[in-house]
Amino acid sequence: MTEVFFYHGAADRIAAACALLGGAAAQKKPVLVYAPEAGLATMLDRSLWTHNALSFVPHCAADSPLAAETPIQIAASAAALAAAGPRERLMNLGHQAVPNFERYARLIEVVGQEEEERQIARERVQFYRQSGCDVRFFDLSQR
Repeated sequence: MTEVFFYHGAADRIAAACALLGGAAAQKKPVLVYAPEAGLATMLDRSLWTHNALSFVPHCAADSPLAAETPIQIAASAAALAAAGPRERLMNLGHQAVPNFERYARLIEVVGQEEEERQIARERVQFYRQSGCDVRFFDLSQR
């Protein structure tokens, strides 16, 4: 069963995602990132280049020829996500539940502080729980 981790209360969702992805890459834990909203994948890509001036987070598009060698991959569409195949870790930056989320052992959700975003995230929590997933929460509002 998929373990779901909600990192909530992020002042900047993209910066929080970059920090989590940087930590995963440093620990040699590959992550597939689902960023389906328009421009979100590009914004994440740019932020990963500039997030930390003293380090680099290796990343590429999930459909890149370098994907097999790159720990952080970004899927900008459901088609790219499906083509990437199942992985151990998936980060969802979209506002909807991930299609076929049960193909992943761990699902990471990053939620900001805006009320609308929080409400949509609560609906995803309920969906994952109804699907039988264990959901854990981590508060980023104090970081």
